Amino acid sequence: MRMVLKATVDTEKSGRVLKEGRMQEVLGTVLERLQPEAAYFYGEQGRRNMFFVFDMQDSSQLPPITEPLFNEVGAEVYITPAMNQDDLQKGLQQAFG
Repeated sequence: MRMVLKATVDTEKSGRVLKEGRMQEVLGTVLERLQPEAAYFYGEQGRRNMFFVFDMQDSSQLPPITEPLFNEVGAEVYITPAMNQDDLQKGLQQAFG
């Protein structure tokens, strides 16, 4: 199932990870596990944010995906199912024939 993950990282904790030169490692771990179809990094309300669109086969994937974000950069993580345009059209067709 296609999922959207938004992570808002703790500025102080992520700043330490950056200064230690470990941000590439942390992001590499997350990206390797997600294999996202899209990945974006941006600032919002003075905080670092990450936004990923990825395919989740099973809910057991959540801990290995989220724990590096929680533990390494103190992230608030939001995950929700999402649809692309094809998915929406298929769903509407099923709902309304």
